[in-house]
Amino acid sequence: MFTIGDFARHGRVSARMLRHYDAIGLLRPEHTDPRTGYRHYAAAQLAVLNRIVALKDLGFTLEQVRRILDDRVGTEELRGMLLLRRAELEAAMAAAAGRLGAVEARLRSIENEGRMPADDVVLKSVPAVRVAELTAVARSYGPEDISPVIGPLYEELFRRLAAAGVSPAGPGIAYYESAASAEGCGEGAVLVHAAVTLSAGDRPGPEVPVVVLPALERAATIVHRGSMDAVVPTSQTLARWVDAHGHRSAGFAREVTLECPPDREKWVTELQEPLL
Repeated sequence: MFTIGDFARHGRVSARMLRHYDAIGLLRPEHTDPRTGYRHYAAAQLAVLNRIVALKDLGFTLEQVRRILDDRVGTEELRGMLLLRRAELEAAMAAAAGRLGAVEARLRSIENEGRMPADDVVLKSVPAVRVAELTAVARSYGPEDISPVIGPLYEELFRRLAAAGVSPAGPGIAYYESAASAEGCGEGAVLVHAAVTLSAGDRPGPEVPVVVLPALERAATIVHRGSMDAVVPTSQTLARWVDAHGHRSAGFAREVTLECPPDREKWVTELQEPLL
């Protein structure tokens, strides 16, 4: 079972939105503690949330979404609706490439529901690593809010390292923290860390903060191939594996860039989700 915070993070929505879905009867939690009122969700409910988010992303109202769910629209029919909308977008707005990428990610997520390739997930420990980093706040953990923030951060980080005569000694590591409690940040906001590995002797100077990422005693890891704009299905596969094997997430997954050629569709990134 997931707490509302964990379920919101894995579903890439806000906890406030989940509470709204509960209030209008669109997506009830699997269990609500009668004493505390705390909501808990089952991993299987990610499938329902996927459908709601996919339909909302395509412009359906919540009332339309409710009717589709109440009519028990099958996967093939829903897939057909999404493909039809994709064709309309291609014909009407050639410039909507980002939107189309999101639709494709949702389609893959829906088509993969119920399948959990456990052999893709590896449980391992991750050693501490010394990194140079820059940080900024994103409005949410969704790829549409993370990408516009993390790209410029890395560009500026590499510029500062080059000016200091320092070359990265290992992969880039993106990691995240909740920023909702920070002044001026809304619910669901996250602090984005764009980091690269340094060797022990590197001293890039005061313009580049250097920190040591602590070791992860236990982390569930999975390899994502392709653009990080389409990472949602991979991260949800990881979330379902964690829940099915009786583990508890300890926070946001680190994203370790293993390969990043110019073609973003050929990127290789390892997600490392810390476990309690």
